[in-house]
Amino acid sequence: MAVKGLLKALSSNAGSQSETSAAKATAVPGQARRADILDDFEQAGISWFWATDADDRIIYLTEKAAENLGRPVSDLISEKFTAFFENDPDNPDEKSDRPLKYQIRKRSKISDLVVRQVSLTMRPGDEQKWWLITAHPKFDEAGNFQGYRGNAKDVSAEYKRKLEDSRLAEFDSLTGLANRHRMDNQLKSLLGAFKAASRSCAIMMLDLDRFKQVNDTMGHPAGDELLKQAARRMRDVIGDRGEIGRLGGDEFQVILPDLDDRGKLGEIAEKIVKLISQPYDIEDKKAIIGTSIGIAVAPYDGVDREELIRSSDLALYAAKNSGRGQFRFYSADLKDEAEERRLLVEDLREALANDQLELHYQPVVRTDDHMIVGFEGLMRWDHPERGFVSPGVFIPIAEELNLINQLGEWALRKACEDALQWPQSVRIAVNVSAVQFASNGFPEIVMNALANSGLAPERLELELTESVFMGDSETIDTTFRILKELGVRLALDDFGTGYSSLSYLRSAPFDKIKVDKSFVDSCTQKDQNSEKIIAAIVSLSEALGMETTVEGVEAFDQFDVVCSKGARFIQGWIYSKALRLEEISEKMGAGEFKIEPDGPELYRPDRRKVFRRIGAIHEDHRYEVVMRDLSRTGAQFEGMIGVPVGTNLVLDLGAGQLVICTVVRSEDAVVGTKFETPLVSDGAGGLCTRHRVSPYDLAAAGMPLAALPEGNYPLAQVSTAPASKPRFMQVAI
Repeated sequence: MAVKGLLKALSSNAGSQSETSAAKATAVPGQARRADILDDFEQAGISWFWATDADDRIIYLTEKAAENLGRPVSDLISEKFTAFFENDPDNPDEKSDRPLKYQIRKRSKISDLVVRQVSLTMRPGDEQKWWLITAHPKFDEAGNFQGYRGNAKDVSAEYKRKLEDSRLAEFDSLTGLANRHRMDNQLKSLLGAFKAASRSCAIMMLDLDRFKQVNDTMGHPAGDELLKQAARRMRDVIGDRGEIGRLGGDEFQVILPDLDDRGKLGEIAEKIVKLISQPYDIEDKKAIIGTSIGIAVAPYDGVDREELIRSSDLALYAAKNSGRGQFRFYSADLKDEAEERRLLVEDLREALANDQLELHYQPVVRTDDHMIVGFEGLMRWDHPERGFVSPGVFIPIAEELNLINQLGEWALRKACEDALQWPQSVRIAVNVSAVQFASNGFPEIVMNALANSGLAPERLELELTESVFMGDSETIDTTFRILKELGVRLALDDFGTGYSSLSYLRSAPFDKIKVDKSFVDSCTQKDQNSEKIIAAIVSLSEALGMETTVEGVEAFDQFDVVCSKGARFIQGWIYSKALRLEEISEKMGAGEFKIEPDGPELYRPDRRKVFRRIGAIHEDHRYEVVMRDLSRTGAQFEGMIGVPVGTNLVLDLGAGQLVICTVVRSEDAVVGTKFETPLVSDGAGGLCTRHRVSPYDLAAAGMPLAALPEGNYPLAQVSTAPASKPRFMQVAI
């Protein structure tokens, strides 16, 4: 019997491969009975047996074992046992990080270890197999290691079930992404390991904007399909750089180990925002959503899981409350955005009730003769305490609170009434949200606004975005038909920012296309295609018999480019910002509605006027100065006299943001600098450094205490060298 060979191997000197007369001896009856029992044990599939020599080479393997491995016994004898098996990194039960080869090399006892059969030892088409191995090291009387004696069992079926159970416990069944439990554990273990090694780890918190609207209007199956498609798009962006998890509902989290470069993080976030916002094909309909992202980086924004998640949550709330469809980095000055939003909701209700909102009007001008052909009505909220509140902040809140229909109806009525004060050749454009457009009573609201004001229908222009097409197609077609029968004009706003705009032009009766400002901002840059895109949109509009308005023109270099590409109508600061009704009356009076273009020669997209106290560090002295201008590549500040051109400084922008720069201009107390490394977008319209430095690291590096920002530092780490005499004079600003 097969097991008799095992008994001989177990009783022989495994170090010798030659058979001896003792090994050939006939087994005594007790041994024979034991062999029969062991053979029955193996044939029943309960287990099979193996033995190795001191060099890990197989000296014995039962027929059943060879059969399970798919090779004859003769091919397996003298092969290394560890060449056939390896630890499974996905084993949900394996707590040891000691690989099988390590344990055998150390001659450890092996107890119930699940290993995976190496794929190279399997035939093409074979299913993956897992084995449960138990083995004992064998030593002779002199203590010399003789090899291993062990048994093994095929546990593939049970192990696959366990893996699936583990997967279900750690992964979201709908999207296949990690679930909250797995993400929490991953983040906790990563931060624990990274803290000791002084490594960084970034997390992004995301939720989907307008997902609830899709779920409510198209049904839960459509919502589930949208979540799956959104998850796939996130995977396309993240790849193998990190792990993505669905925390529940429309909430997602991304863990990005060893990444603290806010430039790269911003690029990743922008790609996710753009990809998620592209239309989805679901059940022969189009669905459009967006996403907002909050970003926090350890150890700067938190060192443990709870702290880092809180920071990213605050950044997410800030991104949502700043207009959605954007990312935001955490900063220490972020308030409790949930509380801020609650207060803003209360203030918005009060503003609507007390008529605190206004409509301002930005002119649309014909480039041939600079005549005003229309105005776009833009909502403005001048809060008595908060100051100006962006429509990008309060419009989404109005949509969520079901106040958008009330707000939209007010704007429509107000715009129609105000337009009566202008010449009949001047039209009025009003923005219509997707929620407002999808309501059954919208056409009636338009009819009432026209009837009550007496405005001619052809003077009213409704501006729509692609998001209006995500509702029921039959309702959309009916609304379009009624509006066109009324005689009002329709404009497609933000054209070119989505993939499906051409299909909308084919199916909807638009009279005008508005070129998005994003193309104008970069139309003068030679490495961009924006100039060609503007030309293509203008040509397309003309071919379809539509007008084109180019938005966001601010400088003459942009003006020259868009005019050379055929733009006949422009809306932008080069003509005028949005004006109050009384300002229009004062400027135009009873004369012609004509404006001459006026603006800078060149567009400077990254220069920002600021008024902010910062630190300027030179040698071992810190000067308190006031920054007036900031761009990606430099800054201008006041507060230091006698700083020669070419002086190297370090600007402390706060929160560990240190910028090395060189003075390029110095006049009286005004100093202009050029940065060694350009700043990056902070996602909120501002700029920030790519990397941050902890003040403790600066102190440890020996920077004098006097040159550091305020704070408590370990004195043992701080340089105690006497400070040199300051070279420049600081003046109060």
